[in-house]
Amino acid sequence: MDHPGIVQHAVLLSLLLFGIGTLGVFLRRNVITVLMCIELMLNGVNLAFVAFSRAAVTPGALDGQVLVFFVMVVAAAEAAVGLAIVIALVRHRDTLDVDAFHLLKG
Repeated sequence: MDHPGIVQHAVLLSLLLFGIGTLGVFLRRNVITVLMCIELMLNGVNLAFVAFSRAAVTPGALDGQVLVFFVMVVAAAEAAVGLAIVIALVRHRDTLDVDAFHLLKG
């Protein structure tokens, strides 16, 4: 990133994305919305990884981008497994409300 202010803008945007995702996780009761907010939080972290990688590492190094690739792979697996669990629970409970899924408690 050639312009020094771009890193600050990217970090600010990533903080905003992560904050919106966090608020969504805490305030929403729909399981699908909570999963989408978790994905939004992961995208905010990915943006921060890329911004810090571009600012701190030598030009041409791809450390942050490789880390983002692994985070995206884990996020895709999390979405697939999470959605499968949600579908199974919805078939059992007939609701998408987070509070109705207390059967997962140990």
